[in-house]
Amino acid sequence: MIEKIAYGGWPNCFRIANESVELIVTTDVGPRAIRYGFIGGQNLFKEFADQLGRSGEATWQPRGGHRIWIAPEMVPDTYASDNGPVRATILEDGIELTQSVEPETGLEKTIVARLSSKGVTVTHRIRNVASKPRTLAPWALTMMAPGGVGITRFPPRGTHPEQLPPTNPLIMWAFTDLSDPRWTFTKKYLILRQDPNNAAPQKLGHFNEKTMGAYLLGSDLFVKRNDADPSKTYADFGASYETFTNGDFLELETLGPLEEVAPGGTVEHVERWSLHQNIAIAKWTDEELDRVLGLE
Repeated sequence: MIEKIAYGGWPNCFRIANESVELIVTTDVGPRAIRYGFIGGQNLFKEFADQLGRSGEATWQPRGGHRIWIAPEMVPDTYASDNGPVRATILEDGIELTQSVEPETGLEKTIVARLSSKGVTVTHRIRNVASKPRTLAPWALTMMAPGGVGITRFPPRGTHPEQLPPTNPLIMWAFTDLSDPRWTFTKKYLILRQDPNNAAPQKLGHFNEKTMGAYLLGSDLFVKRNDADPSKTYADFGASYETFTNGDFLELETLGPLEEVAPGGTVEHVERWSLHQNIAIAKWTDEELDRVLGLE
């Protein structure tokens, strides 16, 4: 089912649903997906209540939901405004949303969301409409609602001395504090808890050829996956995945490789999303997380 609805004060949203889940995207601003959840259930995406229904602001707004940016992060280019209307094309199984060319960057951003019984395939597309080539990476960021736990998996582990070379980076920012109690590390996983009572920002990144991020909110689990290419160069010291939190939300972020995009050229970055109900994690161990995430 694909239908036009009002949502959050925006009159021109679209709802894509099957018998169990629904995805709501905006066209008054964007491109953004603002809700993803089970029908009748909670929204796993963050919503900034004071920014819903608004448009036309002079500066970029967090707003919530899922968006597309460019990496590496820089001001003002990364923070180009997405506060205006987008063109919507209805597809047989989803929707394509394209914003107007950004005057700040000369880039045109598109999100294509297709819903199936297995989840949502989200294609992020950036087209260079400017007259000069531009080196950039597509960056897909999902703001999750507060109070949950973010999970990401490291590449396969090995043993010493059988495997001597390093296998992947673990990337810090100047504000990263590994003594913060919101972090938990196991041999296979990095875990970050969102705490509404702790406003201090935290962030880490890493590279995994089979990039995945998950978020457990109550008993609902959101998972997104992306296939990274180890033969290519990635921004931020080689990150295919980054996770960020503060007192308002937790973000699951995947990045495509850095590409030189010629005038008229396009780059794409694909994520695969799924939702799961009645999930309980008894212990924060590798064995339990492997079982819950179906990775082994």
